[in-house]
Amino acid sequence: MLKIALPMIEDKVDGHFGHCQSFAIVTLDDEKKIVKQEKLVPPPGCGCKSNVVPQLAAMGVTTILAGNMGQGAVNKLNANGIAVVRGCAGSIKDVVEAWAKGQINDSGVGCSDHGHDGCHED
Repeated sequence: MLKIALPMIEDKVDGHFGHCQSFAIVTLDDEKKIVKQEKLVPPPGCGCKSNVVPQLAAMGVTTILAGNMGQGAVNKLNANGIAVVRGCAGSIKDVVEAWAKGQINDSGVGCSDHGHDGCHED
């Protein structure tokens, strides 16, 4: 089983990790087919969502598929063993299926110049 997380708004990938209201936690079987989807509402706090990273890691999430995020969030996710794939857009189901087929790779483009409500990750 493989667990991935996606910042979401309604049933679509949120364009920015730090602005999302919730995460889709998707479990894939050995054939990379979706077998379960859960919703995780992050704890209140830092606007960059770095406070949710330990929870994602504890849930067994190994990859996050996101629209975009700042480098601080990328560093924190990577330090917790979570691979980051930026540049995703569309419905949760479509993005997961495209990634599982190898059709989505990290864009390598990060956000900059965002305020983080007192939270600074360097």
